[in-house]
Amino acid sequence: MGFYDFINFVVYDNPLSKSVTSMVIGKKGVVPIPNVTVITEKSPLWKLAREGGPFVRIAALMGASAVALGAYGAHRTYAKDKEAELKQLFETANRYHFFHSLALFAVPLCRNPKIAGTLIISGTVLFSGTIYYHAFTGENKFGKLTPFGGTILILGWLSMVITSTQMVL
Repeated sequence: MGFYDFINFVVYDNPLSKSVTSMVIGKKGVVPIPNVTVITEKSPLWKLAREGGPFVRIAALMGASAVALGAYGAHRTYAKDKEAELKQLFETANRYHFFHSLALFAVPLCRNPKIAGTLIISGTVLFSGTIYYHAFTGENKFGKLTPFGGTILILGWLSMVITSTQMVL
């Protein structure tokens, strides 16, 4: 018996776990859950990603662009009078771009990946894109869109929570 088989037995297959996972505490007290099916099949992540739509590929492209922009921004010369400020802005944009590229890899695991993926992609473009523009050009004409991008990113994270859990009460 391998490690994962042992964990599977402890969590799902032993008689105590079966009785606990077949009941739920709801508004009417402890009630049985009808037709509980525990899926113990091991499925490779690439199969889950394929079923979740294009988000893994988009995440990979976003990650590659975050690395490319990171290299470009690290070796770019900035205006001497604003160098420290613009470099810090760039690093903020790049950090958020990269973190949300990684977050996008988890989107296919959500119940409704289209909502979470769209919010994370659009939030990243609005948030990091406007900061990149400011860092590269020194102009802040799109700065008013940055907070909207941040708000959309927060909504993207919350949609991953909401669409990946099931409330049983």
